[in-house]
Formats: sequence, structure tokens, C-alpha cells
Amino acid sequence: VSFKFSEDVGRVAENLVFIELKRRGKEAYYWKGKQEVDFVIKENLKPARLIQVSWDIENEKTKNREVNALLEGMNEFKLSEGLIITGDYSGEEEISGKTIKYVPLWRWLLD
Repeated sequence: VSFKFSEDVGRVAENLVFIELKRRGKEAYYWKGKQEVDFVIKENLKPARLIQVSWDIENEKTKNREVNALLEGMNEFKLSEGLIITGDYSGEEEISGKTIKYVPLWRWLLD
């Protein structure tokens, strides 16, 4: 018997985000380039927003992976802003002229 609590919480959070996007009537897709973006939200047949879900973004390796995937997708779809939904971290940073917003899951669900 082993406990993989953090992995399971991340998967549950990602599923919760997907269900909430559908509840909000959003058209959500997954995208894979060299890296993977959890959700590409389409509006009027065009990608309008990219969302990554990462429960523990304070781990530097995890943060780099999520940010790099988001930046790759933002460049591919010519978007200037991306969102990372986290367990409890909030903030914003600019990288290469692109804005990355970090929002805790509970706050995103209340928006």
C-alpha cells in the first residue's frame, strides 16, 4: 500500500477544472506540441485562452515544466496571456513579453 496523495490531488484538480469549464459552456481541448497544455479554450473557432493545472507550482522543476509548456502554446496560438491554476499560489509574472497568471483553484472556481 502506498499513498500518492499529491499526484491524485493534481489529477482531481485537473478533472475539476475540466468539469467546471464544461459547466461554464466553454469549448476546451488539449494541445500537444513539444510539451503539453492541459486546456485550450476556443471562442469563435479560435484559441482564446490556455490553462495549465498544477497543484504544487512552488517546486521549481514543476513550475519550469508548466511555464515552458504554456509559453510554447502561447507562441503557437499567438496569445499574450496564460493561466496556471494552482493549489494555493497566486501571482503574476512576465516572461518574454508574455503574462503568466497564477490563481488558486478555489479562487478560480469562485470567478
